[in-house]
Amino acid sequence: MVRLILALALTPPALAAQAPVVEALQRPALTVRQPERAVLLSVARAGERLVAVGERGIVVLSDDAGARWRQVPCPVSVTLTMVRFADARHGVAVGHGGAVLTTADGGDSWQLRLDGRRAAQIALQAATTPEARRDAERLLADGPDKPFLDVLLWDARRLLAVGAYGLAFHSADGGQTWQPWMARVPNPKGLHWYVARRQGDTLLLAGEQGQIVRSDDGGASFHALASPYKGSWFAGELLADGRALLAGLRGNVWRQTDGGAGWQAIANPVPASITAIAASGPDWLLASQAGAVLRLQGDALVPLDTAPLTLPAALLAAGPGRVIAVGVTGIQPLTTPGATTPAK
Repeated sequence: MVRLILALALTPPALAAQAPVVEALQRPALTVRQPERAVLLSVARAGERLVAVGERGIVVLSDDAGARWRQVPCPVSVTLTMVRFADARHGVAVGHGGAVLTTADGGDSWQLRLDGRRAAQIALQAATTPEARRDAERLLADGPDKPFLDVLLWDARRLLAVGAYGLAFHSADGGQTWQPWMARVPNPKGLHWYVARRQGDTLLLAGEQGQIVRSDDGGASFHALASPYKGSWFAGELLADGRALLAGLRGNVWRQTDGGAGWQAIANPVPASITAIAASGPDWLLASQAGAVLRLQGDALVPLDTAPLTLPAALLAAGPGRVIAVGVTGIQPLTTPGATTPAK
């Protein structure tokens, strides 16, 4: 950063004036020397391959379970916040500027499918009420300044991207066309969505100020759930039986006791915000902002004897006893103790 500032300061004014300014949504990601050490915010499995994304449009791949990583081209240089794969080849990454990108070759190449400007125009064209039109016009006037923060996939073609200020856009054809879902998903205050998960026909969205909504018909309709606390949810999963596991500020972790009417607090000895949840074999592992990795055992979290992480953003099981964490210092591999009791 210091070198960049010096270089700009020493650039002759005439040359600086001639240099075109291209916004990050139109500027490909720069190749960096050590992409595995960049700020990375999400990691996913594409068959046997691992794919991670993060700041400035950086996308890195590993074909040896995380031992080595290589950067691949990306058509934008906005920060990418989430990546998910429907199968070994088809994946989606979302991020700042309302960016949605897709890949059909396991992450080797990416195509921009949606950005904030186009999303606002789509919302305006689809508006059927004065309120929806007013919200869409505000989106258009603001420009592409709102990020998508999560995305869920049904298959290689159907996806739902959600994010800041209640953004929710659905595509049924792999991102070629889009439908705004803001009117379909209950969110009267336009709060941020941080979590989007799917298990069969069950969809779960959670986010700011304890907001939770659920669909049990594949997204045809949603209903709001009463939240057990009013802080933001930063991480969550749907368990195999359809119950939700949600986590957020100050170490709050809650699990549904039934279809949504009741919640059970999970005891957590580390009062720091939970930023990531991942399945590892029969276990659920959680990572906190303080760098602790915890295993869900029964009704409590148990800290694991692992090296502390540096501001982790996501976790992914990379093999028996091996977990890949990503965060502000890039790739952080972990060796975890053996599995214990299955997650309830």
